[in-house]
Amino acid sequence: MSDVVVRFSELRKSFPGCVSPALDAVTGEILAGHITGLVGPDGAGKTTLLRLIAGLLVPDSGSLTTLGKDPAHEADAIHREIGYMPQKFGLYEDLSVLENLTLHADLRDVTGAERDATFTRLLAFTDLQRFSGRLAGKLSGGMKQKLGLACALLGTPRLLLLDEPGVGVDPISRRELRVMVDRLVDDGMAVVWSTAYLDEAELCATTLVLNEGRMIFSGPPAVMTAPLAERCWHLKNPEGDKRRLLAKALSHPSISDGTIQGHHLRLTFRADAPVMPPTFPPEALDAPPTTAWAPVTPRFEDAFIERMGGGPDGTSVLARHIRTIPSNSEVVIEATQLTKKFGDFTATDAISFQVKRGEIYGLLGPNGAGKSTTFKMMCGLLKPTSGRAAVVGLDLRRSAGRARQKLGYMAQKFSLYQNLSVRENLEFFSGIYGLTGHERRQKTTTMAEIFHLGPFLGVKTEALSLGFKQRLALACAVMHEPDLLFLDEPTSGVDPVTRREFWTHINGLVGRGVTVMVTTHFMDEAEYCDRIGLVFRGQLIADGTPDALKALTADAAHPDPSMEDAFIALIQGKGEA
Repeated sequence: MSDVVVRFSELRKSFPGCVSPALDAVTGEILAGHITGLVGPDGAGKTTLLRLIAGLLVPDSGSLTTLGKDPAHEADAIHREIGYMPQKFGLYEDLSVLENLTLHADLRDVTGAERDATFTRLLAFTDLQRFSGRLAGKLSGGMKQKLGLACALLGTPRLLLLDEPGVGVDPISRRELRVMVDRLVDDGMAVVWSTAYLDEAELCATTLVLNEGRMIFSGPPAVMTAPLAERCWHLKNPEGDKRRLLAKALSHPSISDGTIQGHHLRLTFRADAPVMPPTFPPEALDAPPTTAWAPVTPRFEDAFIERMGGGPDGTSVLARHIRTIPSNSEVVIEATQLTKKFGDFTATDAISFQVKRGEIYGLLGPNGAGKSTTFKMMCGLLKPTSGRAAVVGLDLRRSAGRARQKLGYMAQKFSLYQNLSVRENLEFFSGIYGLTGHERRQKTTTMAEIFHLGPFLGVKTEALSLGFKQRLALACAVMHEPDLLFLDEPTSGVDPVTRREFWTHINGLVGRGVTVMVTTHFMDEAEYCDRIGLVFRGQLIADGTPDALKALTADAAHPDPSMEDAFIALIQGKGEA
């Protein structure tokens, strides 16, 4: 039997100024030789629990033992036996790989021959030997992830705490991290993997699911998923506007959740639905009666959404307040032989693509592949070395100012001014986009109502939760009702319910004729795109619908690959070519 390395009971922790406790009577345990998924939305209490386990915080009440000791009073005794990788990996970006390792080794009293042997082992384990002299700030997201893991493994940890290690990194890097952690677990290490992404949690041996500081589930993912058996279905290849069909489905009383998966709709039916597929009539969702149903295996994410009371109803209040742009087949975003060089380094190499009005175009690629550089050139934030970037017929090299008035931009870090209040951010961005006087005041009020920001108008933005920062960033990006919307990793780190709310708004905007260009590392979001451009080593290596890209990688062994499978296969195939 596995040893219990962490045990906690009725654990409580509150912080000054917060109405609700960060943790409220939480009970659970962590076992050696297992990966325990610590799951929950932003603000659920995941980081607080990790810091309590590591002895970095002291609980208000309840009992907690880590490696048989009280971490609140015996932190020094367990210091070398715990590896802790915080969010953003805990790195010093102006230090090299080797200097980061050295600093962390000093902090953990790893010296002499032990240090040399440990560095050699960890650099080989993470495949960072070639980059030991590179500044951490110059590493790709996946390489930063590996370096953060190496720093956490200094000493002789029996317990490894990973705080959202998958945020901001591509699927290949996440899989590589998983392989490395699996090897550690095989050697008997206990691992806690904190995440807001349920596909990561589904691979864990057991999970602790938190929401608003309370434990809502503890056990293997399959146990939480089991009640959804025979309730998850594909509505296959429905004709017509799939975004409109999804909104219709999510408004149906029998359906609790739904997403777009390529040409299909993936729908979860409520346990008390009077009629289930395959006898549920597709025409009730405005789909043709000939549309077929196909059962799909429930996912941990489906079970989590159900525990949270189901997804949003599919109606975007935001879309109701946005003007309708007449739909046509004109090209409104165009890259022609787009190239960007930084000295001798070519970040993007002769990339070309077109996006028509009312489309969602996804720009995907591994960390460091060139997609962010391409994206910034298309927004007018970077000037190309050669080639042409144009939006609504305006060349961004010559008419950047006019073009920016036609587009809204939402950056990965949300481009908000943290020291300004919510109201001040709304007013500032409305001014940048040319709104004045009554129109400016009216838009500020309207956006606060749509995104439920009213209670926070006087609050500094830095004090908001991640989900409310995302709402504020989207509000700031669309206040001027742009023709085009550029979204750079818009849901990085937020929970599945918040992500569904976000995509409900995006689908509603597209229904009004807005054109969207988006980057994301999460492949279930890529399924919402009409077309996807896959960037690798500065070049566009594939361009097509999600289903077309998946078909490119299908074979006898994998006849129905996921979008993530297709992404990895296409990248690895190009890398080996």
